[in-house]
Amino acid sequence: MQKIALIGVGLMGHGIASNVLKAGYQLRFFNHAGNQPTDDLIAAGAAGVDRLADLTSWADAVMICVTGSAQVTDILTQPDGVLDTLRPGQFVIDLSTAIPASTQDLAAQVTAKGGHFFDAAMTRTPREAAAGRLNLLIGGDAALYAQIEPLLAAFSENRFFAGAAGAGHSLKLLHNYVSLGMASLLAEAAAAARAAGVNPDVFVDCLQKGGGYGAALDRMAPYITRKSCENLQFSNDNALKDLGYFQTMMGDMGQTPPIAQAIHDAVADVVARGHGADYVPVQVDLFGTLPG
Repeated sequence: MQKIALIGVGLMGHGIASNVLKAGYQLRFFNHAGNQPTDDLIAAGAAGVDRLADLTSWADAVMICVTGSAQVTDILTQPDGVLDTLRPGQFVIDLSTAIPASTQDLAAQVTAKGGHFFDAAMTRTPREAAAGRLNLLIGGDAALYAQIEPLLAAFSENRFFAGAAGAGHSLKLLHNYVSLGMASLLAEAAAAARAAGVNPDVFVDCLQKGGGYGAALDRMAPYITRKSCENLQFSNDNALKDLGYFQTMMGDMGQTPPIAQAIHDAVADVVARGHGADYVPVQVDLFGTLPG
């Protein structure tokens, strides 16, 4: 497997593309207005393609790195999309965050065409994507996993094989619920600390040396102390999407998680007030001014 197609050269996809090229694979990507600048990728040997059909017919594996279920479904099922030109034995690897039930449906359609579907949802940030140090949460056929692991290893540090198709996306939603929920909890606590007159540096230092320490604090601390989003460049719009996907997954299992609902509603308030494009750490300021 040497010819790799990538659909979605955004903040995460660009880093993935760069590392795939460094690992010696041939790479073609889908030309799209939402891509990051691709001059460096082209200089390294990649090529842009205007039609999904041309991209799929060339590739051994098609990787999809877009926003969510709706976009992945469109890419696969539109006329002259990936499914229309998929060959038996080809791999489709969905790196996006998606609703597991949708993933399972798309995986069945790929299998019906003779292809092999894997969900390989990402965690970490564009910084780790550029460094080839993503975490991948993977679902698919365990017997075929060894065939794609070298490709995944080109841009990831840790890989967690969770089970059959859809399991990677289930694990991603669980992960993001915890990580985004902790970020929102810290934002609310930081706003309360500010209102109480607690020095933000002392607040962070106290949590770092106690039970409040964790990855979420490391990502939120620069904003709490000096208004920098450098460690968590993830928008409230995307956070709301992922929290909504988590609730959909739980609903599909017949569960109604009360804490998840509260976090979802808090982030929905932030988005409704016009801050969807802002990064998650800005919640520190917004939670301090939410109506009681």
